[in-house]
Amino acid sequence: MTPTEHGHNLLNFASHLDDGTLAQARQTASMPFVYPHVALMPDAHAGKGSAVGTVIPTRGAVIPAAVGVDIGCGMIAARTQFTFADVERAERAGRTLHALRLRIEHAIPLSPGHYNLTASLGKWFAEPKIAELEERAAKDGVDLSHSPKWREQLGSLGGGNHFIELCLDEQDRVWLFLHSGSRGVGNKIAQKHIAIAQKLCRTWHIDLPNRDLAYLAEGAPEFWAYIRELRWAQRFALLNRAEMMDRFSKLFGEWIGAPVVEAERINCHHNYTEQEEHYGEKVWLTRKGAVNAHQGVAAVIPGSMGTRSYVVSGKGDARGLCSAPHGAGRRFSRTQARKRFTVDDLARRMKGIEYRHGAEWIDEIPDAYKDIDVVMHDAQDLVDIRHELRQILNVKGT
Repeated sequence: MTPTEHGHNLLNFASHLDDGTLAQARQTASMPFVYPHVALMPDAHAGKGSAVGTVIPTRGAVIPAAVGVDIGCGMIAARTQFTFADVERAERAGRTLHALRLRIEHAIPLSPGHYNLTASLGKWFAEPKIAELEERAAKDGVDLSHSPKWREQLGSLGGGNHFIELCLDEQDRVWLFLHSGSRGVGNKIAQKHIAIAQKLCRTWHIDLPNRDLAYLAEGAPEFWAYIRELRWAQRFALLNRAEMMDRFSKLFGEWIGAPVVEAERINCHHNYTEQEEHYGEKVWLTRKGAVNAHQGVAAVIPGSMGTRSYVVSGKGDARGLCSAPHGAGRRFSRTQARKRFTVDDLARRMKGIEYRHGAEWIDEIPDAYKDIDVVMHDAQDLVDIRHELRQILNVKGT
């Protein structure tokens, strides 16, 4: 779609946008170091500090709260050599999807505060990943004293909208699919630097339209301390997803009767900051609920737990700052969803999908999210769709 201009420095790609989200985006776009413009993605909705689904290019400054507390949150997807016919054969042999779900829930810690036992790490694949992160932390002076259990967090899912899914594409090929971020350690890193930015802006008597738009200036040592720890957390998130995918792949291979041979694997952030060039200048580009959609770059855009997801390839649209939506985007808040929908509504929407049923997941019902088909239609200038996925198994924490 042709983006709508809201002032000279805000472009909107969403055909459905509420006033609160637009107001947040305008506040963000008003910051003096934004260049060339803020881009609102098709799934944009209100968030903390700045709207989710906002792409924010900045010169000489970064806004820690705009990146958010789940640094490096994103998706990983792996296409296997199997098809739905192989899944059906396994089920006829008595290996049910219900049994597979229980094995996944046993192997991967779910929900906030649930981590791996230290003794169990060796039986999986985490040790070299932990060694890499330890080396990086030592080299870059990353302070992890606030998170003594960060090693046990590697390979854990979390809660909310994080999930693990078994999916089929348009050719009935089997995909392994999951969504997670940097867990508690990333949250602690984010909260620490958000507080530092707010304190510095108060000290400098900077008048902000919103305290969550407090920023760190590139000339300050606090800026580079944040960038170092931000990059560490982004790497943690990437490896966290990789660890869970390695476990999922092993378990699925055991369940279906042959080791998984991956045809491709895509691991992408949708909550992060990187230095990129846009409109002829190098900027710090924050994608808060958006994926990298440079020309030919592969990414994954999930729907909700009962709708389709997409594997895409970027088109490199300059107006969208070479970015694309990160998912369906919330239509109703969690509180609103719990008031509007029931556990029976959830059961009806999840018919035919193996999942853990319960009132805990009402706020994740597909109806609480935007229509993914509308989001993808709005994103047609930003990405090409390579594969359309539908889930047959879903795992969530609380």
